[in-house]
Amino acid sequence: MNWIGLKMIIWKELQRTRQVFLQAVLSPFLSTFLYFIVFGTAIGSQIGTVSGVSYGQFIVPGMMAMAIVMNSVLAASSGIYFLRFMGTINDLLTAPLSYIEIVLGFSIASAARTSLISALIYLTALLFVPLPIAHPFWFFFFLFGSAMGFSFFGLLLGIWAKDFEQLSFVPTIIITPLSFLGGVFYSLTMLPPLWQKLTLINPLFYLVDALRYSLLGISSTSLTISILFILVLWIVPLILLRKIFLSGYKIRN
Repeated sequence: MNWIGLKMIIWKELQRTRQVFLQAVLSPFLSTFLYFIVFGTAIGSQIGTVSGVSYGQFIVPGMMAMAIVMNSVLAASSGIYFLRFMGTINDLLTAPLSYIEIVLGFSIASAARTSLISALIYLTALLFVPLPIAHPFWFFFFLFGSAMGFSFFGLLLGIWAKDFEQLSFVPTIIITPLSFLGGVFYSLTMLPPLWQKLTLINPLFYLVDALRYSLLGISSTSLTISILFILVLWIVPLILLRKIFLSGYKIRN
């Protein structure tokens, strides 16, 4: 393992985040904060409790899940895409770095950025509702595990996209609707039977449910399914990324 090279990729990506701090960290944090003000405080005061907790508490894990998914994908995809766009990815590929070191470098930096945003959301939520962490191990497992997994997916997106329109297509057209339909603002039991079945085929639902379990101790499904979701989220993109780097697909001129 080339530890120096790995650390340099992480440092470079974190510096890129620092340079666009308002857009990369503050903007998604403020957006989620406004969601909490509107849904958690204004609407939540009219709803009361959901699954034995206040509505404000209930939606915090879902908002953290939305932030994890969106920001992990965006951070990793933009990092690798701009190297391709500027033609400097060849410098990275000719360096004494294996594909796993490159993938881990981008993904760890992306996960660190996402974890910072998630921490800000959690600390802000504490100003409005009590939010003990019921299962700390599972909380950090699902937080960092999902951030890394979606960062791997973001790298695939950044390699696949041929322009900025394609780069924004998946987050806007696919991830955002799946997030809103993943149980962020409602419990599974609130839905009619048909919509419950449709929600259960949404993979992002299992991330929301896992974070809700780890924070609040409540869950609508088996924890095993959420763990399998994280494993698949790691295994599938890593297999595809290995094939891409070995074949040079869209990353070598």
